[in-house]
Amino acid sequence: MKKALKIIGVIIVIFLIVGFIFYRMLLPTYDGSFDIENIQEEVTIHYDTYGIPHIYAQNEKDAFTALGFVHAQDRLWQMEIIRRIAPARLSEVFGEATVDTDRFFAALGIDEASEITVETMDKNSKSYQLAQAYIDGINEFIAHGATPIEFYLTGIDKTAFSIKDIHNIFGYMAFSFAMAHKTDPLVTSIHQKLGNQYLADLGLKTNPNTTLLHNYPPKAKDTTKVQNEFAVAVDKLLKPLPIPQFIGSNSWVLAPQKTATGKVLFANDPHIGFAQPSVWYEAHVHTPNYEIYGYHLAGTPFPLLGHNRKIAYGMTMFQNDDIDFYWEENNPANAAQYKTANGYTDYSQVTKTIKVKDADDVSVTVKRSHHGPILNGIADGIDFEQPVAMSWIYTQRKNELLEACYLMSHANNQTEFEKSIPKIHAPGLNIMYGDAEDHIGWYAAGQLIERPAHVNSKLILNGASGKDEPIRFLNTTENPRATNPPWNYVYSANNQPDSINGSFYPGYYLPENRAKRIVELIEANDKFTKNDMMNMLLDNTSKIHAEAIKEVVNVVEHEGLSIKEKEVATVLKNWNGENQLTDIAPTMYHRFIYQYLKNTFGDELDAATFEMLLKTHLSKRFTAPLLFQESIWYDNIATDKKETRKDILLKSFKEMVVLLEVQFGNNIQDWTWNKVHTVEHEHPIGKVEMLRSYFNVGPFEIASTSETINNLGFHYNDSGTYNVYFGPSTRRVVDFSDIENSMSILPTGQSGNPFSAHYDDQAEMYVQGKFRKMMMNTEEIKQNAKNTLTLE
Repeated sequence: MKKALKIIGVIIVIFLIVGFIFYRMLLPTYDGSFDIENIQEEVTIHYDTYGIPHIYAQNEKDAFTALGFVHAQDRLWQMEIIRRIAPARLSEVFGEATVDTDRFFAALGIDEASEITVETMDKNSKSYQLAQAYIDGINEFIAHGATPIEFYLTGIDKTAFSIKDIHNIFGYMAFSFAMAHKTDPLVTSIHQKLGNQYLADLGLKTNPNTTLLHNYPPKAKDTTKVQNEFAVAVDKLLKPLPIPQFIGSNSWVLAPQKTATGKVLFANDPHIGFAQPSVWYEAHVHTPNYEIYGYHLAGTPFPLLGHNRKIAYGMTMFQNDDIDFYWEENNPANAAQYKTANGYTDYSQVTKTIKVKDADDVSVTVKRSHHGPILNGIADGIDFEQPVAMSWIYTQRKNELLEACYLMSHANNQTEFEKSIPKIHAPGLNIMYGDAEDHIGWYAAGQLIERPAHVNSKLILNGASGKDEPIRFLNTTENPRATNPPWNYVYSANNQPDSINGSFYPGYYLPENRAKRIVELIEANDKFTKNDMMNMLLDNTSKIHAEAIKEVVNVVEHEGLSIKEKEVATVLKNWNGENQLTDIAPTMYHRFIYQYLKNTFGDELDAATFEMLLKTHLSKRFTAPLLFQESIWYDNIATDKKETRKDILLKSFKEMVVLLEVQFGNNIQDWTWNKVHTVEHEHPIGKVEMLRSYFNVGPFEIASTSETINNLGFHYNDSGTYNVYFGPSTRRVVDFSDIENSMSILPTGQSGNPFSAHYDDQAEMYVQGKFRKMMMNTEEIKQNAKNTLTLE
């Protein structure tokens, strides 16, 4: 017996030793030295308190090789997954769960477009050479660095990266910005089923009296001027994506006349789906002739957000409409052909193979018209009889995004920076700019098109007649912009820009809520400080919500409310629109809004269509305005009575009170926002319940709500809980009066390695509204460095 116990003890010790050795192998190396290829001179990397690398090199090529190496060390798994989306290779990792997603991306043609882009690139350009140096650094880590634990858990091998991977990542980013695939088929379905009158109140048209982005200098005006299963199916295809999608953003830049120091202040907080690891990788790169503190997408060399001592730039989503869908018409005598304005022509066709983990390969045949891929039959639900093609600017125009990012990150002034704007064809972006020479700018970047006057781009168009085709591609000089305007600030909150050639450009713009609040706060202060900018980023007040619910109370308060209902009405009538953790009005407001939307749209729309409508930007545009007016939607078609606005608002208000009493009890002081509004940053491996606590970060109670400046988004459902799925992916404030003390924060941490101390060390700071320094002073960096790594 004693011998057996000794053997068991030895086995346990051996197991612990092996486990410890394996654990040590998984840790990132932040200290010491690596001897790697493709480095000409020694590179020193100082890691600060939060694990951000400060890379000091003697030349740019070495700096970007080092950047690729350290980026891969912290984020290789994230890089691996994001590069697999566009070429339809997720199923090699996740098996049959992502086959439909792969089929969809195989049809989009991003991978083929990336191949063409790489073939036509100037291999002698500085952007190409530095991108290759970055790729070399990634591959050096793959060859010599630790293997992330996710590779062991999923059973996949590490393989080399290429410049084509960068363009596939750009392609996924561009697609995730788009809203057309969620909106156009849905609107077409409503139009076909219910008619034009039901579209009038859905926020499809621009109200010129709302807060618009104004051009400066002003532009001259030109006066010469479905099936619902489709939308539901596309939404279903995108749900399994293990990488977050891009949603919206805020940014504002103040000229010296609006600041206390007389120097430019810059703020930006791109709104992106929450995930773990978080989307941005921060890095400070320094050479004798080049410096940038930047935010990088996984697998990309040049930062999309950045600053140095001369300039700062960032972005929000333009939300322009760069995808159109077309009904194609097959030749009755030959299904391999489709009708055009000039007669019948052949579809092109390509067959692809999707490799599936633990299952047979799946073959996908994609047909294409001159508009783009035919989406019928690529997944369950997209199986209607008439072919539908997707026309997307991204795959149809020359791709110079890599060069654009290089030019932005290497510009020394506004004139040099503006050279990058024409090279951005898709996705549409609002590029924000400020500099040390007191200049500011907003640029709507992206290839815009002029459509015929009769075309409603929110509907599926006629692909056979030729009458719905674009008239021309606009020149970049026609795009909206404002440079150094006399009102002394520029901003963007994904709202509608001012007119182009006398009309509003179609898009999927978000409502004026955030824009109106940003303008209100900026106009009220001519002595902004850095702290004011940080506080603005954390602003959680929605006056639009408060005004909307006051209108509801005005309508229902004299309709025989119970004592409890009057108590609730009093709270809502006195609400100032703030959304703090201990507030009760937000809980009431959002519970009411869901009931109101359900009672308004639930009779005309089936459950799947209603759910899809709530996921579009349209619902954010029409929800508040519709409360103030009568609408055809208020009449419940399932009853003999003709319901009015008052009927629906009263019914929804009473239901809200009952539901909250059931959820929390009779004491309304218990209906606090923190109990229902939470955020959890999910890792793909965290979907396995037993691994959730090891890989996911959170959940956390979190203040604010949707469409405030501190924008935290969630989907409405009947649960009465609001699980935040997107929000500020970083909060940045750059102060040109004190550039070395500019501030930032990430939602979780810098590293994607679960064993790193920097996996989640910013998570609690983020939900508490704290910031940390973006260090640029070399002596301060050296003195405060927690670790130093040398590449030789």
